[in-house]
Order: sequence, then C-alpha cells, then structure tokens
Amino acid sequence: MAPFPSSLPGANFSSAAPPSPPPDPGEFVWYGNIQYLLNISAVGAAFCVLLFLLVKLRSDHRRIPGPAALFAKLLAVYHATATQIALHCGADASQFLHTERGSFAVLFSISLVAVLASLPLNLYGGTAPISDQFSRTTINHISRGSPLLWVHFFLMVLVVVLAHFGISKIEEKLRITRFRDGNGNPSDPNANSIAIFTIMVQGIPKFLAADKATLEEYFQHRYPGKVYRVVVPFDLSTLDGLVTSWADVQDSISKLEARMDNSASRDSGDDAGENGWNSLLARLRRAWAVAAVRFGFTDEERLRKLQNMKINLQGKLLDYKEGRAQGAGIAFVVFKDVYTTNKAVRDFRSERKNRPIGQFFPLMELQLERSRWRVERAPSAADIYWNNLGSSKLFVRLRRVAVNTCLLLMLLFCSSPLAVINAMKSAARIINAEALDHAEIWFTWFEGSSWFATVILQFLPNVLIFVSMYIVIPSALSYLSKFEKHLTVSGEQRAALLKMVCFFLVNIILLRALVESSLEGWILQMGKCYLDGGDCKRIEQYMSASFLTRSCLSALAFLITSTFLGISFDLLAPIPWIKKALKKFRKNDMLQLVPEQSEEYALEQNHQEDSLRMPLVPERGNGSAMNGVDLQGQDLSVYPINRSFHMPKQTFDFAQYYAFNLTIFALTMIYSLFAPLVVPIGAAYFGYRYLVDKYNFLFVYRARGFPPGNDGKLMDRVLCIMHFCVVMFLVSMLLFFSVQGDSTKLQAIFTLGVLFFYKLIPSRTDGFQLSLLEGLQGVDSFVDGPTDYEVFSQPTFDWNTYQI
Repeated sequence: MAPFPSSLPGANFSSAAPPSPPPDPGEFVWYGNIQYLLNISAVGAAFCVLLFLLVKLRSDHRRIPGPAALFAKLLAVYHATATQIALHCGADASQFLHTERGSFAVLFSISLVAVLASLPLNLYGGTAPISDQFSRTTINHISRGSPLLWVHFFLMVLVVVLAHFGISKIEEKLRITRFRDGNGNPSDPNANSIAIFTIMVQGIPKFLAADKATLEEYFQHRYPGKVYRVVVPFDLSTLDGLVTSWADVQDSISKLEARMDNSASRDSGDDAGENGWNSLLARLRRAWAVAAVRFGFTDEERLRKLQNMKINLQGKLLDYKEGRAQGAGIAFVVFKDVYTTNKAVRDFRSERKNRPIGQFFPLMELQLERSRWRVERAPSAADIYWNNLGSSKLFVRLRRVAVNTCLLLMLLFCSSPLAVINAMKSAARIINAEALDHAEIWFTWFEGSSWFATVILQFLPNVLIFVSMYIVIPSALSYLSKFEKHLTVSGEQRAALLKMVCFFLVNIILLRALVESSLEGWILQMGKCYLDGGDCKRIEQYMSASFLTRSCLSALAFLITSTFLGISFDLLAPIPWIKKALKKFRKNDMLQLVPEQSEEYALEQNHQEDSLRMPLVPERGNGSAMNGVDLQGQDLSVYPINRSFHMPKQTFDFAQYYAFNLTIFALTMIYSLFAPLVVPIGAAYFGYRYLVDKYNFLFVYRARGFPPGNDGKLMDRVLCIMHFCVVMFLVSMLLFFSVQGDSTKLQAIFTLGVLFFYKLIPSRTDGFQLSLLEGLQGVDSFVDGPTDYEVFSQPTFDWNTYQI
C-alpha cells in the first residue's frame, strides 16, 4: 500500500533525540515490507478458520461433528450442484455462485499468463535500475522504449481474448435464467414461472383498474385466442398511505377522548374545592377555555375534525374494498404461450421506435393512451414492491435526484477515510507547524524501522478502508437505494450495485492509485495544469515508475487483506450468528418447551441424528416432477404461504457482494500485466469466496420460499460491468504505452485499435434462443386458479379490523 499519511497534531519533539538512520536500501527486503502484511493476514485467516471449525460449526449444526462427519458435510458442500443450490437457496444464489466460479476460471487462466510469461519477462528481461525485489516483478523493471514491451502488447491481447471468452461463457450459461429458474430447465412444470408468459405495460390510464374490459378487448383483438388473463392492480402505494393515516387518526381520536374524560373529571373535582390558588387557577383555565372556543382550539373542535378526517379516509378505503379506486397505471398481461409473449414485446417496442410523426391513432388506442405505453417483460410477482405500485413519477424522480446529488457530493469531498486524515494534518499544521515537521521526521524513520511499522502503515490502513468500504458505505448506499422507492427488488439492487461499484472503483482503484484522499483535490490539481498552460509535473509524476510501483503495491496489499481477512470474516458470518444467539437468549424457558412453528424446527426434527450425512437434496427418480412438498424443509421451490404485498427481506445483500466482487475483478484485471503477482491473489480470492459463499448459502443465508426465477436484469448489469473492467484494463495499458512505450507510439496506436475492436464486439445478452421455447408447455398446464400477480396485488389486511 502507498504510504499512509499520518500526523501527530500538537506533539512537540524538539527535545527528543535524533532518530537513527533508516536501514540500508540495498538490503534484501520487499518493497513496503509486504512479507509482514502477508504473514499477519495469514495468521488472521488461520484464526478465523479455527474459530469456524471449533465454534461456528456447533452453532450451525447444533453439535460439533466428528472428523469424518465434518469432512463428509464439507465435501457435500463442495460437490453441491447448481440445481441443488437453486432448489435450496433460490436462483439468485445459484447465479451468484456461478458468477464467482466463472470469475475464478477467468482470473486463473489470466494468472497462468501472468506468472508463466509476464513475471519472468519482468524479472529477467528488465534492465531498469531498481533495488527492491517487488519492483523487479512489475513492468517498471523493463526500460522505457524497450523492444520487450511488444511482448507485453501481445500478452495484453491474449489477456483480452481470455477475459472475453470467459465472460461470454458466463453470459451464455446465465442467459437462460433471464426467463427461467436457476436450473435453466424448461421441461420441468414446477420450474416454470408465470412471469415468462407475462408482459408489464406501464402508462395506462388509472381508471382502467375499475373497469378493464376495454384493455382486455384491445389485447384480445390484437392477439386473438392468445390472451390468458389481464391483471390491472389498484394504486397500492396510496392504499398503504391511507391505511397508515387511518390508523394514526384512530389512535389520535382515542387519546383525545381519554384526555377529555380526564379533563372533565378534574374540572368537577376543582369545582368542589375552589379556594386560594386553586380558585385562581380555575379562573385562568376558564379564561383559556373561552379563548380556545373563540379561536377554534378546543378539544371538541379537534375531535370533530379528526372524526371528519376518519369518515373521509373510510370513504376512500371503501372505494378500494368495492373496486372503485384508481389503478396504479400498470397492467400485467398473461399470454398462453411464451412465443406470443416475446412477439408482443417485440411488436410494441418496434412500433414505439418506428411510428411516424403525425400518424393518426384509432379511437380505442386514444382511450387507452397507447402512445404513453412502455412495454417490457414482467418481473416475477415476488420481485415487485407492491406497496410502491402507483407512486408518483415526479416524486420518485425527485428522490433519485436528491440521492444522486448526495452521492456525488460524498464522492467529491468525503470519498475516502484518508480525507479525514489529511484534514487533521492540515489543521495540525495551522496549529503547530514545527511540531508537525518533527513528527514527519520521526514518521520517515518509523516507516523503515521494523515489522511493527508494517502493522501501523500497511495492515491497519487496509483494515480501516476495508471496514469503511465493506460495512459502512454499502449500508448507507443500500439505504439510499431503498429511499428511491423502486418498483422491483432487482431494480433496487441494480441501483445499489451501480452506486457501490462507482464508489469502490473511485476509492479503491482511482484514489489509491493516485495516492489522493478525495476527488476534489485531484480535480483541482489537474485543473491547474490546463489553466496555467504550462507543463504539469503532477501528470509526469502520475506516469512515473515510482508512482506505478506504489500503485501496484497498494493494489496487492488490499487484495491480500481482502482475500485472507475479508473472506475469512465472511466464513464466520458474525451478524446472522449474533442475531441467532440473541434470539435464543431472549426466549423464555417455558417457551422452549413448546415446539416452534418455524422452518428450522422441521429441519431439526427430520433426520436429527443424520443431519450431517444426509444428502443436500433427496434422491428422486429421473423424470419425476416435484408434486407438492415431499419433506418439509427440503423442497424449497414452493412459494411462501403468506403472500403479502410486502416483499420478504433477503438476508444476503446481493448488490453489496456483487459490487465488492466486481471491484476485486476490476483491480485484478487492471494490474494483471503491471504487477503479475496481483493476479494469483485475485484468482485465490474468487476461489476461496466461492467455497465460503456456497457454505453460507446452504447453512446461513438459506432463502426458503423465494421464487425460483428472476428477470435476469441484475445479471445483465453485472456482466456489463465485467466487460467494462476489460475496457479499463485496455485504457490503463494505453496510458502506459503512450508514456513508456516506443518512440513511434505504435504500441499505443495498436492498443487503441484493440480497444475499438473490443467495443464493437456484439453482446449476446440481447439474443434469445427460440429452440428453448419448444420444450415449454402452455400456461394452462401449470396454472390452476388465480395467478401470482392477482394474489400479490390483492390487499392482505382485514377490512373488518378497520371497521370498513
């Protein structure tokens, strides 16, 4: 890591003895004492693994297993297939693990190129005068303009080919999950989801919720015999607000009536014994009562207004009960086959793009406001925030503008924890500049003194940044994304993912590479170069060999900390573990005698003794479909029984972990040829995390009752960012070749050509294999009764509770 800015404000070292000289730079040590950081991180990882084996397993399995049982259970976790993961944990978990496994394969192949080709080339082909061992492994060891840089150019092309091929394989295997379950099995009737037969139409008139006959007639006329059902939900966002307001008004009325009764009884008691001060207080109360009556501030007047408000709210709620309320402006159209569903999406999209200006609309389309429609494939019913259905677009846009403005300000001025340190340093210089100068002298001596300096300057700063970027910042960005009131859970996750990736890339890659604390300072320094019109030494410094070495060292230090400590910390899963322990601690001893009506209880009662040796998924014959729940707690492909329009909260934050994984992927890709030692650490990160996350999904974050499929839009965003990581790698190599390459700039020109060629390669996410539709059955074959959209769009509260 780059030297961590440190200061001791207010300290006075004028009377201290002069420090001893730093160690000889020619000594055989790694640059930045990286070997100490590796040892400390390895010790921390070993401690976490021992804590997992000795303590955590007992919490997960109720008893410490024997060595054979432990090995069998961990081996079963290792051999768990994508089908088993999808059945036990949902399609999101299966997709997440598949992405991690694919990222490991990509980085492992690139690590072979980096270790077998780039590393020996840097070590034995370089002639630049460099003293420390780590810098010799970087590309800086090769002299400027050396012909060996052409070898790095061809290695760059090979890395791009391997990365593109690996990402395309991930994309190809995940493409089917855009419309299927996590298994990608279109022949299993229980694997099908009603969402693959449904389109979502936004922008319809809100009065259609009370009478949807016109909308049904339009689709039946356009696709005769192919429409299964049309669902037009009410404005559930307004309904949620009405219910909350009604409860508040009812509570206010009850409190006001109780206060009026108490006031009447107190007044009667005061009239019985008025004398002295009591008489004076009684007169003041009467005077205040007269003034309150004149200006309308009496309790009776407030009670009357509250009762009128209650009657008004009851009338509005009655409209929802009797089906006269306004809709959310959204309709779900369920077709009988997937072919018609995809054809309808293509038809409406092409009409919106190719409709000529000034064309007349039929009368029915004018009534339905056809020109305002936005048609897309419908998300899963359980993926929708039904209580956000019907929110005002202006209100939602204002929220998003406020959130993005706040994020931009944070990114500019409070990007990194180092900004706080620099602010303290500036304040200390203003207070006592002489003491700060002495502190910097001692800091220079302390930097090269011993292994303890590595703990302070390498280990603790990485832990500080890791905690802030891994816990504090993601929690804040997740809350901001939830504040934006997205329509779907996947939409909220995509917004949180984009915010986190931008924040991580700026802090962990850009600012740490530039050795800056905030974007504001970097922008101001770069602005002076262009405003003054002269040569800017700062840009030359950013492209110098020493800067690149510090940047590579910073990336390697962060990867080591994240791989050894970060993943080992996730292996313990401390937050769910602590919550589970507190939940057990709070239970009453008498309540423990009563069997719990929970999902875990059924799991513990079935095969309690053989729980560590039982297969993760029960054996079934080939071709046998899952009919119902065979064993409670094992077949997790069914929907939850309680279908409220509030989405159940996921215990695993996919957006946060996707963002952090993508940051590690970007960090490894960018420095793959600059510092080849970075790539094996990055590959080890994804391999280690894949095993840890698979265990946590099966035993910690087991998402029971979640839908088996999703719309795949989150995966599209993840794959898009992975392709962008390859683009950033090419841009970094372009900058390097433009400064350190040959004098004719041919390497930079060819790198620019590779970049343009890579951007022109078409993406496979827009394609759709029609052959997958041949094995799909119609919607009539597995839908019996109301569809999921009809069930979830119905209010779940009891009308009798609200006396309506």
